Amino acid sequence: MKKRVIITLLAAAMTAGLLAGCGSKKEEKQNLAVTPIETPAAEETTEEVETPEEEAGAGVIPVEREIKDGKMQSYLTGEWKDEAVANRRPIAVMIPNNSPAMPQYGISKASIVYEAPVEGRITRLMAVFEDFDDLDRIGPIRSSRDYFVYVAMGYEAIYCNWGLARPYVEELINRDTVQNISAPVEGIYNPAPEAYDRVSRPGYATEFTGYLFIDGMKKAADRLGYTWEYDDAYVPPFTFAADGVKAETSYEDAETAVKIMPGGTEGNKGGYGAYNPYFEYHEDDGLYYRYQDGKKQVDEIDGSQFAVSNVVFQYCHGEVRDDHDYLAFGVHGEGDAIVFTGGKVIKGTWKRYDGDATPAKFYDENDQEIIFNQGKTWICNIWEEYGEYAVYE
Repeated sequence: MKKRVIITLLAAAMTAGLLAGCGSKKEEKQNLAVTPIETPAAEETTEEVETPEEEAGAGVIPVEREIKDGKMQSYLTGEWKDEAVANRRPIAVMIPNNSPAMPQYGISKASIVYEAPVEGRITRLMAVFEDFDDLDRIGPIRSSRDYFVYVAMGYEAIYCNWGLARPYVEELINRDTVQNISAPVEGIYNPAPEAYDRVSRPGYATEFTGYLFIDGMKKAADRLGYTWEYDDAYVPPFTFAADGVKAETSYEDAETAVKIMPGGTEGNKGGYGAYNPYFEYHEDDGLYYRYQDGKKQVDEIDGSQFAVSNVVFQYCHGEVRDDHDYLAFGVHGEGDAIVFTGGKVIKGTWKRYDGDATPAKFYDENDQEIIFNQGKTWICNIWEEYGEYAVYE
């Protein structure tokens, strides 16, 4: 008989002064609608620090990527892609995830999907694409929340949205440090109308007919003067297993799980219960298949089911901000995390202390970077205060 495991959180509190400094420890939780304080520079030291590949031997992709036959390994998936794609900054696209919007178009082509609750206790997706040249459009497109913007900044992604929660996003999204391609709505100072249009979807509400068009998006990026090159200080979000190596071989003693339910089955206080999403692990191909509303979640392009190589539960402190039920989540600092890869359950933490331009990194219980299997990753933002609802079996 399968044993259901209720995921319990390690004690976590907030680090004072960090925007969404979720999960940092031993401080009173702070209002999340503030800008993170710059982390003081570390003192110089002569102590040698091991890189992930030194820790794991030859089992992970080297930090310094190499070119082979015009291809390089992606920062986002570890897979071999054309050099131009592997070196190109991604786009981060806001996509609705509620039933009246389904099916979504193009999302299965994303390298990373970040899922988080929004008002109304449903989730919204931010899909991060690096290989989008063969797509004509992506969508439907929805509005921004500030915690999504901060996550996108960590990937050095160009942020794409149609609408925004103005009280909490307007100042942020219009900063010089945020490169965005936004539909022309109130609160956006440099809109990109050439990137968006509506698509006929008989029977759908107007809010689910707006799409990002790739050709227009590229034109907008050029007009706005955005560069497509990663910064020299770019920090990759994951450490991937090397070619021919399975990440799970590094975690032979870890628990196993074949079904992952970020909202469980007992309620919707944490935002996932409205449509009861879950992932089912298939040992034959090592992928986690996504289900929602009791059926496969598919891409409108070809009807293919969403499937990823890694699923992450990233526990974040959350707050309800106002009468509109707008939420805030901590995405700086540190907190608990669980990584599911190759059927294994790897418990640990996430950490993000180096400012907006670096991503959260994931560490095991020995404080070593967790090794991910090559391929796509789905990150579920778990509302820490309702973390008991997240289960796996």
